[in-house]
Amino acid sequence: MRSDDRVDRWLRDLATTLDDAATLAARGRAEFERDPALPLAFEALSNRVGELAKRLANADPARFDDPLWSQAARNRDFVVHHYDRVDADALWVTATRSFPELRELVRRIGDG
Repeated sequence: MRSDDRVDRWLRDLATTLDDAATLAARGRAEFERDPALPLAFEALSNRVGELAKRLANADPARFDDPLWSQAARNRDFVVHHYDRVDADALWVTATRSFPELRELVRRIGDG
């Protein structure tokens, strides 16, 4: 598989993942606090988003040089390696502020 094909696939996967996160976040903060599955879902989505961000930045560092890419990667590493210290408020902010910012960046780069 060509590198461009992989990058395009990863961008599509990232867009879908971020859209899924937006759908869950639209349930609202009260539902996030009530349903223990939502914070766990956001942890899993943070993992996926960060992993895709790492792949994209490694595949084409010049194209994916915005600080949001490294921020997503660092967030993934924290959530995966320090899951016992993940703060629910920070997780909510990631899902409702950082993810939409990254989604807009994906749109600008070429997802549409």
